Amino acid sequence: MTTAADDATEPVPVPVRVVLPADPLLGTAQQEVVARLWKRRQTESGWVYLVGMPSYRDREDGGVEAAEYRVWVRAPDHVRPVDGVDYDQVATERLQSPPQYAVREVLGERRPSGWVLQKLPGSRGPDPGILHAPDCEEAPRGAPLLDVQRALDVAEHPGTRLCTLCGAAQELTPLLRGFDHIDSATDGG
Repeated sequence: MTTAADDATEPVPVPVRVVLPADPLLGTAQQEVVARLWKRRQTESGWVYLVGMPSYRDREDGGVEAAEYRVWVRAPDHVRPVDGVDYDQVATERLQSPPQYAVREVLGERRPSGWVLQKLPGSRGPDPGILHAPDCEEAPRGAPLLDVQRALDVAEHPGTRLCTLCGAAQELTPLLRGFDHIDSATDGG
């Protein structure tokens, strides 16, 4: 595995929001706490993050002191970014052999950048449709070009599908599994 941080240096944690589960027996709703992100790891099933949760522990003299409980949580299900925090410096472990996508192998750098949204017949208002690469045979001609950030925002809408013919699904799905694509300009919510 490769890491973004130098192995000889001590990792520096950054703040991250951790989503705590609701507890119907106690009558508590889902809550978020700010924790410290120590590391992130890409797995076959998506991204996991090592977070340090604020906690307490008993001292030998009978007192109580602040402590940190570290646990791996799944992203983006259990973590949210904190506005203005740069996550590029977090120690990151990626899979040894990232999957190769047929679209990249066939089209290489010739493929136009961006994405287009195909509205489905009968859909009204903000209901999204299908996201395509601009050169996809199924993509609507003359549709506005979306940059990757806007395409990811649209892809997160429950009514959006990603085209498998042009590779939109293969290229955008890995980006949706973590929050690497979120920058300080987003609201994180």
